[in-house]
This record gives sequence, C-alpha cells and structure tokens, in this order.
Amino acid sequence: MVRRVLIANRGEIGVRVIQACRELGIESVAACTAGEIGSTAGELADDVAVVPSYLDAEALTAAAVAAGADAVHPGYGFLSEDARFAEAVVAAGLAWVGPPPDAMRALGDKERAREIAEHAGVPILPGATGSDDALRRAADRLGPPLLVKASGGGGGRGMRSVDDLAELDAALTSAREEARAAFGDDRVFLERRLSGGRHVEVQILADADGRVIHLGERDCSLQRRHQKVLEEAPSPGVGGELRRRIGAAAVAVASAARYRGAGTVEFLLLPDGSFAFLEMNARLQVEHPVTEAVTGVDLVHAQLAIAAGSPLPVARDENAPLNGHAIEVRVYAEDPANGFVPTGGRVRRLVLPRWPGVRIDTALREGDDLTLDFDPLVAKVIAWADDRAACLRKLRAALASTAIVGVPTNLGFLLDILQHPDVVDGRVDTDWIERTWRGSAPALPAGVDGSAADARDPWRRFGEPPSQTEGVVVADGWAQYEGWAYRLAGDDLESVTLTPPGGSLTAPMPAAVRHVHVSEGDRVREGDAMVVLEAMKMQLAVTTPASGTVSAVRVREGDVVAAGAVLVEIEEDGA
Repeated sequence: MVRRVLIANRGEIGVRVIQACRELGIESVAACTAGEIGSTAGELADDVAVVPSYLDAEALTAAAVAAGADAVHPGYGFLSEDARFAEAVVAAGLAWVGPPPDAMRALGDKERAREIAEHAGVPILPGATGSDDALRRAADRLGPPLLVKASGGGGGRGMRSVDDLAELDAALTSAREEARAAFGDDRVFLERRLSGGRHVEVQILADADGRVIHLGERDCSLQRRHQKVLEEAPSPGVGGELRRRIGAAAVAVASAARYRGAGTVEFLLLPDGSFAFLEMNARLQVEHPVTEAVTGVDLVHAQLAIAAGSPLPVARDENAPLNGHAIEVRVYAEDPANGFVPTGGRVRRLVLPRWPGVRIDTALREGDDLTLDFDPLVAKVIAWADDRAACLRKLRAALASTAIVGVPTNLGFLLDILQHPDVVDGRVDTDWIERTWRGSAPALPAGVDGSAADARDPWRRFGEPPSQTEGVVVADGWAQYEGWAYRLAGDDLESVTLTPPGGSLTAPMPAAVRHVHVSEGDRVREGDAMVVLEAMKMQLAVTTPASGTVSAVRVREGDVVAAGAVLVEIEEDGA
C-alpha cells in the first residue's frame, strides 16, 4: 500500500496528483525548486522537498527517501519517461508510479517502439533509421513529404517537416539540435508524412499480472507545430467496430512491451479507416481528463493502485459505450499574433469558470509571475455534456468567461477555432490549423457590446494584429492580453506598440541566444536564418524579411535577451 508520495513535478500536474492523494488518504510531498516553494503545489502538499532542478534524478530520489516517501509519481514531462530515474527510485526501495524501466526504455526510443508495434502485428508508417547519409538515401527512396522525428522524445520537439528533399539537411540539423536540448539525445529518424489523417490515441491500463485493458480513444488532431491544442473523447472519426480494432491494437502493443500502469498508444487514422502506429507514451497524458470524463475512471487513482501492486482497479467492460462527450483545450502563455511565441508576465487578474460539467486543471493564481523557465501550459479547460454539440457550446461559454490579465495567452485563438464550421462538424486533420487558420479579430465575451467598445478597442485603432508584441498597461477591471487575444472590455486602456528601429531584427520573446549565423558585412537573402533563440526548450529561427547586408550584430551565443531586444541590424537592398 502506498502511504506517502513524492511528486517529482510542478504546475497543474503536481496539483492534480496532490488532489488524488488527498482523496485516497495518501500523504503528498511536493518536490519544489527554491523559487517555487510558495507555488500552489507547494502550498497544497502535506510537505515540501526542496530540489535544485526537476531534471536532477539523484536529488529527487534522495529527497523522496529523506521525506519518508514510499513512492514517487513523476507526472508528465521532465523525467517522467526517464528509465534511469525509475531505476534509481526502485533501487532506493520506493515504488515507481509508472511503467517498468525496461518498458520505458524500449518505448521511449521511438525507433525501438516502431519495432515492437511491427512485431505485435500493428501497422507502422514507412520510415528509416540510421546516420544522416542513410537517412538521405532513404529520403530519396521514400520521397517527400517526410517527417524528421526525435528518437528519444516526443511532444513535437525535435520534429521537422520536409516537403522538398532540398530541405532535408537543414531539417536534420535543426531537429538534432532541438532534440539534444530537450532530451539530451540527438538521434532522429525519418517517417512518411501522410496528409488528411487524424491523430487518435488509446488510453490503456495494465497491471503486474499482465492484464491490459483500454478505455477508448481520444482525438488529438487539432495541433499546431505538432503540439496538441484540443483533445476530445470519443473521436468524431471513430465508430464501434473501428474502436474495437484500434483498441485491440493498443492492447497488443502494451502487452508486447510488458507494460504496467497507465499509458497511451498513438495512431494516425487515415480517411479510408486504416491506421498506423505512431508511438506509445509511457506516462500519464496531459489530456487524460477527457477519458476520465467519459469513462468515470480516475486514472491517477488507478496509477497509484497499480504501483502498490493491486490488480486493475477497473471493472469496466471495454466494449461498453462511452458516457457522453468531453473536450479539453490547452491554455498557453503564448502570443498568437506573434507566431505563438511563449510569453511571460505577472497575472494581474484571474477569472476561471466553475460550472457543472466544466473542469479546470491549473496551478495558476492571481499574482503569480510566469517565466520562460517552464512549459507555457497554464491551464486546461475541460467540458463534458451528453453529446458533442452541447459539449462544444459549453466549452465556448466557459472560455468566454475566462480571463487572464497581464499575460498574453491563446484564449482568443481557442475561441476562434471552436467556432469554425470544420471544428464544429468534426472535419479536421493534423494539418488543419496550419492550413486554415490565418488569424482574425479577437472575440469579445458574451454580454459585451462590441459597438460600444469600438472607440476603446486597441484592435480597432491598430487595425490587423501587429507583427510585434503590443505591451499593455492594464487598469482595474480590464482583462486584456498583449498581442492577439480574447479580453473583457473597459474604459481605461493605455497601449504601447513596440516597433523595432529601422531594419533591425528583434527578439519576439525573452530567450537565450543559441546560435548566431551571421557577422557584420555578410550578404543575406530574404528568409535566411540570422539567429536561433531558445525558450522553454523550443528553438526559433529569426529570419530576415528582405535581402541586404548585415550592418551590426548585437548579440553573442549564450546571451539572454528580452522581448524586443535588437539582435541583428540589416541594411536592406535599395533602402
């Protein structure tokens, strides 16, 4: 029996696990860095263990032992899929709330996971592994479009699309760099990219006795840069017979990997009803609440029971119908008007809906300072209703009643896509956002008179969403976000638009300078990468909008720059 759990994570997933522990009468210990002792997780937990980093496996294991914990829950992200961390926890005599290290190691290596799926009789996409030379030869054979994918991680990091073989070398280099920064592993492989497919994943649970069940599927097709934006259960593209087949495939993969605990098997579902294995995530997923909503199964409770050696605590019939419909959207601290770059700031006002059928998973509080040290996810808004149409209406109403003041977020973007006919009808695929969304005016909340707000609306003043960040001083009663965003209306607003001087290139976000590709006097062409920035382990190339000559380079590799800082100055041809 698990009595005291160290949570080796932070933010909303830390809070989620603490709440589950409370419900089960289990004591919780929040692992916190020195700067996060006063965080929501730190305040809610029964105890706090200070660690230097959420990536320090040795310190986390020692903290668990010192705190008297008998189990460690890794949440998601950080070290949640690190087999070495799991082994250290087990070697210390503690229970690991996750799959066995051997299964983690096999499935965490995307190349090995493909082999496991293939041996289990589950279809996989055409692809190739090996050195860059081997991948080049394979690319010639396979032909575009292709994906370069990180072997040692996921979440969209270390992934690049290749539509023309001339782009392959650059894609391999940038994918390796991002994979090394995010996962400490720069191995990549190739996979055929098929258009028009849905991203469908199946939730499984497995116990130590070898019993594996699935809890239906989730549709995660609405993605931006391979990062999930919206998830729902069940999938609009999956019916009874297909659910049976894809569920059986997920169980086969988990069984072949000798899996234990909660996990997710991801598939690409094609328009003709065929599907292919993508990967298996050996951890709890960000989007797990939608499965909980339609099955009634608490997945964190199940994780803790399985880790304690209990048989599957779920009596659910896999063929039983799912109950209603659930949709989750991820609220990110990011600026949709400025290329969705991560943002930060102080949360001056926070309004979150608390209605029947609406669940909010967050650790955010008024007064919190959001930095670029961690993932930009700040909240998850989950709606449940009897059917999909009612669920969409409830979710739109919930988002229209949500306000986060002082930090740019994607709330307006979420409201925008939730009203699109394709989304309403469930006719989307994994490329839909990149293909369809071009930005639009931000939505006003229900009850706000748009005509009365015109004179005070900075979007009416500035026209289309600006390409540079718009800094805003927020007065009492306002809920306005920098850049493109949803906001409440009010009477007193002072806006300052940050415009770069002349032909200079500026940093779109606070970030570290990873690479500088040019020197003073260099000739450059439109679209050339000048500087590569990194924030939250995401890399962004800052490119020149026109051909010209580099007149000055204002940064060096290793510098940390603020949003709006001048990086490179260009004397444009003909200027």
